[in-house]
Amino acid sequence: MQKQAIFQSKLLPYALVAPQLAIVLIFFYWPAAQAVIQSFLLQDAFGLSTSFVWFENYLELFKEPAYFAAIIRTFAFSFAIAVSSLSFALLLAVMADKPLRGSTLYRTLLIWPYAVAPPVVGVLWVFMLHPSLGVLSRYLRAMGVDWNPLLDGDQAAALIILAAAWKQISYNFLFFLAGLQSIPKSVIEAAAIDGARPMRRFWTVIFPLLSPTIFFLLVINIVYAFFDTFGIIDTMTRGGPGKATETLVYKVYTDGLLGGNLGSSAAQSVILMVIVVVLTGIQFRFVERKVTY
Repeated sequence: MQKQAIFQSKLLPYALVAPQLAIVLIFFYWPAAQAVIQSFLLQDAFGLSTSFVWFENYLELFKEPAYFAAIIRTFAFSFAIAVSSLSFALLLAVMADKPLRGSTLYRTLLIWPYAVAPPVVGVLWVFMLHPSLGVLSRYLRAMGVDWNPLLDGDQAAALIILAAAWKQISYNFLFFLAGLQSIPKSVIEAAAIDGARPMRRFWTVIFPLLSPTIFFLLVINIVYAFFDTFGIIDTMTRGGPGKATETLVYKVYTDGLLGGNLGSSAAQSVILMVIVVVLTGIQFRFVERKVTY
């Protein structure tokens, strides 16, 4: 039998979790509470006085067509980033899981990009795909592609999706590889003995057993696409051209810090937080039913 931990003092367990609780309270709950309070306030242009306006900031947001465009754009970006990063990471994990010479080196190299900060990722991809200075832009122009993400909104959006997905692939790869290695080899061998070809073994045996990992990564990637792409957008396009890459999290920044409308910015942050919570709840309510534990 496994022995249970017995604390000599009743206060010791609380003391052990107190540092983590303090971090959560100071860096999450306290700023979230401040954002909720600020969303009900209206501040003058000079920041000298504030007035309580109830839900006026929220009502003004819902009257703004640009805000609904930012919502649609954010959902499109999130879907594209999550699907592309998960797909490529799963493909790389399946290939790296095979008994290859030097596979350890390959796995290490594939994990490295996750250590790169989002702003650095943006700078790297700008250097590669800048219309006049980019290395890869020359080959695109040689192939007849009129590549100019500084003026073309669709190309700028594709560039943001490409950079953000590349940043997240290594994180997904790490979990997919761990999930593949945890699958009992006897199950795969039994399917092979029954005559199942490699593709059929993957979709009928391996993929269902990876469903808990896929579900976890789906939640993480949605949150990543909503929040952590700010640094990439800021260094690459700054929401342009023509707000073609302005997502909800970047609009919070532009309206609050650059525009000085702190009440509207706080209301946007509250709505963004609610959207992420609702999306996560929907995933746990409906998507988790497909998960095989």
